[in-house]
Amino acid sequence: MAIPPQIRIQAGAAQLLYALPRPLRRLIAGRPVHLDGQELALDAQLLLRLQQLSGATLVTDNSVRKSRAALDASRHLVGGKPIQPVATSDVTIPTEHGGLPATLYTPEGLRTGSGLLVFFHGGGWVIGNRASHDNTARFLAKHADVRVLSVEYRLAPEHPFPAAQEDALAAFDFAHAKAADLGVDADRIAVGGDSAGGNLAAVTAQVTTRRGGPAPAFQLLFYPGLDASKRRRSRELFADRFFLTDEHMTWFLDHYAPPGVDRNDPKLSPLLADDLSGLPPAYIATAGFDPLRDEGEEYAARLEEAGAPVALSRQSDLIHGYVNFLGVGTRFTEATAEAAGALRMGLSGTN
Repeated sequence: MAIPPQIRIQAGAAQLLYALPRPLRRLIAGRPVHLDGQELALDAQLLLRLQQLSGATLVTDNSVRKSRAALDASRHLVGGKPIQPVATSDVTIPTEHGGLPATLYTPEGLRTGSGLLVFFHGGGWVIGNRASHDNTARFLAKHADVRVLSVEYRLAPEHPFPAAQEDALAAFDFAHAKAADLGVDADRIAVGGDSAGGNLAAVTAQVTTRRGGPAPAFQLLFYPGLDASKRRRSRELFADRFFLTDEHMTWFLDHYAPPGVDRNDPKLSPLLADDLSGLPPAYIATAGFDPLRDEGEEYAARLEEAGAPVALSRQSDLIHGYVNFLGVGTRFTEATAEAAGALRMGLSGTN
């Protein structure tokens, strides 16, 4: 689909802005932001300033349709040009609800028998799709030297909990059963995602581990939402001004888990699971200026207590959503590259 001319112009303006000398960027962004012993990265502060000036927001007019369209447009502004050389192919995952679309990303030169990341996009279970996270998937594939299967799971409110979770589980089971067809090693399949996608990955790891049989070899969780039942300190500290807001979180959860859903269910709130033993190794990235920060870090602590190998990486100067901002500045790419390195090590082997 062609990028609208006005979006091209805005994207070019953003590139020029980030190319300015640091003193000018600081002048535009404003004075450094300090909160909870952290300083917000200039790249992140400049992005928030641009968001403020444009009036853009993650949730538009409380409209699902408008919010989805806005996210689709924003990927052209800050996502960057498609990372190459990475080949893509369409895959259909059969489920009892019909075919589930997915995209398989394969870096150039990667041989068969590689590791695979089954990736679930973020967006509060309501917005987002494979396209919105295309460059994120490309980046992880190229820099982790693995294949990535990006899954188009069903979204709320059309398909509330547990639809997305059921699709995530079906996607992992498909990847394991069809590993040879996908060109991957069935013993080196990871699950991962950002925000709501991180939630789905964590739940998938728990469900597969508890049932016995095939389970992921690794978890890659970017600022995951892990407990829908409780407010933590970071949600109060960063309730506003830092991209994902308290109001947004309420809006997303009310669509995905409407009245009647038990928000203590571990398939919605995996942090509340009684038993975390035996889970696969995990890399958990949190962002310092993120309402979800504390629950991600609490989950890492619980995994460690349960004996699961876990690496917690707080990107203390960043905001929620940073894996989608690869087209502007350098700080977002640095943080995502660290995660790609962790994934590569987590699925290490001879390709």
